[in-house]
Amino acid sequence: MSRKLPLAGGETPRTACARGLLRTGVEEKSGELLPAAVLAERVGWAADLVSGMVAALLAGHWNAACVDVLAAGEDATGRPLPSNAWMALRRLGWTVGPAGGIRVNDRIVRIAQEAAGRTLRAAKWRADLTTAVLATWPADPVRRTPKEWDRVRAAVPGGEYLPSSVIKGRTRQITAFVKQHGRMPVNVFEVEAAPRIARMLLLSACDQQQATLERADEPGRALLRLQLPTRPDPRSYADWTWVACPVKLPPTVPGCAVLHLPTLRIHRGTVRADLAYTHAVPRTQRTGHTVALGVDWGLNTLLSAGAARLHADGTITALGGGMFRAAGVLAKQHRLRRQGEQLHTKAGHYQRLIAEDEQHALTARHQVLAEEIRHVSGRRSNLNDALARAGARWAVDQALAAGASLIYVEDLRSMEARGMGRTMNTRLSQAVRGQIVDRMRHLAAETGIAVVTVPARNTSRHCPQCLEVLRHRKAPDRPTIAGWKWALCGSCGWQGDRDAGAWKRIAARGLTHQTKTVTDRTTGAMAIRTVTDKLEAGAVITPAPKTSRTDRSKTGPTRHRTTRPTPRRRRTPSPTGPSGPAGQRPEGHSPTLDFARAGGPPSRTADGCPAQPTGTRA
Repeated sequence: MSRKLPLAGGETPRTACARGLLRTGVEEKSGELLPAAVLAERVGWAADLVSGMVAALLAGHWNAACVDVLAAGEDATGRPLPSNAWMALRRLGWTVGPAGGIRVNDRIVRIAQEAAGRTLRAAKWRADLTTAVLATWPADPVRRTPKEWDRVRAAVPGGEYLPSSVIKGRTRQITAFVKQHGRMPVNVFEVEAAPRIARMLLLSACDQQQATLERADEPGRALLRLQLPTRPDPRSYADWTWVACPVKLPPTVPGCAVLHLPTLRIHRGTVRADLAYTHAVPRTQRTGHTVALGVDWGLNTLLSAGAARLHADGTITALGGGMFRAAGVLAKQHRLRRQGEQLHTKAGHYQRLIAEDEQHALTARHQVLAEEIRHVSGRRSNLNDALARAGARWAVDQALAAGASLIYVEDLRSMEARGMGRTMNTRLSQAVRGQIVDRMRHLAAETGIAVVTVPARNTSRHCPQCLEVLRHRKAPDRPTIAGWKWALCGSCGWQGDRDAGAWKRIAARGLTHQTKTVTDRTTGAMAIRTVTDKLEAGAVITPAPKTSRTDRSKTGPTRHRTTRPTPRRRRTPSPTGPSGPAGQRPEGHSPTLDFARAGGPPSRTADGCPAQPTGTRA
């Protein structure tokens, strides 16, 4: 299969991932059919061999010196390190092997080195952040002064636009270490232990001598061939055999997409495959947009979105919008959260009673509580995933319906849930905004729509038509419900839902600041990081002219009205029904005929049988 993706004008390659499931396999040498349980067992044996080698690599290189050497991008001779993690580790001489007596091929060692190299590279950013926070430790860790905030942001790489919640989270982590050990940590490797090793196979680090993936003749099917051990401790290469596994491709994978070797994971006794593929999508642009969708976050109303158009003369008009309400799902999410908190409290109490006594009578109950906590956490995770998918799909559909070429979302990463009461703070901190934005970027990229984050400052406070400060009060349709849902402008007279005003402000701000859009080199995400006063002055919504006639003066004779109108219960009589005894009783002016007295056909029931007259039953 060719690995080159043909591209047309205005297209760009995009790599995405879809989930698959390996239900069965066939051992090529013997022709034996492997059921799902046997296939999961053999994949698990290979994953255990890889996990052991990854743990050995991390145990020897989980320190600041090794992470800095790997992140420097050069070896001892000054040559640049390869982009593949396993190749970089081999260039540095960081080798690993299985336990004594176990025989694996070199491709299995590659998988282990790739997993360890990715983990070490990912630790570099956390190490730099922790070092910067330690170097600029504030006098009061709970509340930094403005000068202390400037110092820590200057020390962190890219700290100017880093959310304050990230710095505060790292500060709390260091504070917990100080409280436990009575001293400051040296670096992040004292604060964090080596991460746990996942049981998975990164087949992307292999070549055709270990695994292959080809499309089958039937559309939507593929065939994965890979070598798996026949025993948990293979002693020779003869204990490794080729297994062919048919894969059903998800419908989201285009037929013209280039398939890549997947990552295999063991989940509840089954083999899950993360199928990576590359396909062509329309190229997104940073500037030159005339129609954009503005998205505002809410609490009960999770999303409020609407489109705005930028005209040639620089004016901006609103095209209408809607709201994505998820109050029922959010209520269920909060119930699960409270249930999880209660289980954690009870499990902690049991743990304190048990202490180190493994034979304690509460040990069995503590295990049951731990399993229930995992179950509730899984339900919360699945609910958040479903909510994120639904919200992102709704926002992208709104953009497609309005003909928008990009979506502007307010950036609330730095929002802190405090000062609003215990319940409100918890609800704000449990929102799934980050997941929704990630899903939104994924879905929008399929249709060439860009997703750009904009600063959220004063989007709900200022009027979308004149930028004056709004007054907020209870909604007129819900006078008994407390809140500040309705917004009024004392300058221009605009009034409406505060979320509707917010998405208008977001869309107008994004359209006027298109030239300020920047693209992150690491993630490819687009963002408008700063707002200028000159451009903000033009980010106003021009009200649409009224189409109704305001002049009510008489321009002609008065229309004649009948003195005998039709009955109020029905303005127009129903048409005359069929002559037969079918249907319901006619309405309006049609007379009701009595066929029994008129000598006509007898009445019948709904199933067509003659109805018995009253008094004829035995």
